Amino acid sequence: MAYYKTTYQSPLGQLTLASDGKNLNSLWFENQKYFGATLPDSVLTSDELPVFADVKAWLDMYFSGDQSDPSDLPLSPIGSDFRQEVWQFLREIPYGSLVTYGDIAKMIARKRGLVSMSAQAIGGAVGHNPLSIIVPCHRVVGQNGSLTGYAGGIDRKIRLLELEGVAVADLTVPSER
Repeated sequence: MAYYKTTYQSPLGQLTLASDGKNLNSLWFENQKYFGATLPDSVLTSDELPVFADVKAWLDMYFSGDQSDPSDLPLSPIGSDFRQEVWQFLREIPYGSLVTYGDIAKMIARKRGLVSMSAQAIGGAVGHNPLSIIVPCHRVVGQNGSLTGYAGGIDRKIRLLELEGVAVADLTVPSER
């Protein structure tokens, strides 16, 4: 199977979009942690795929402050069943809302009929989200509102939350950014 990529210049830096030709498989900031980890070594450059046009139009709306729902975008992130399950929960976090890693752990544990689940395991899956922004991992915070872990960088996480109207002054920012 061939994979294709293109770039998008966002207000927060260049994004790379990758597709299997039909679905969007990844969207990451350049030099983001785990950048390209789920893609094969050989990816062709193409700006002509309809999925890229659709995603770029959605990103234009998002960065202009529009609360557009990305559910119409053909998404197919590459990852384990557990990661897919976590990423599905991320897709359900409303625009401008926050949840904690512990909240997601409790929801997945309940869904699986378990007493509990590790918030750290959730954090690992969230951190490997290959569809940054569209699958809104930036809406996940640590216990007591600490702005922990965003593969694109805490500064970008803050700016994305501010764009969505989140009162980031009420959140704790790590001393090392």
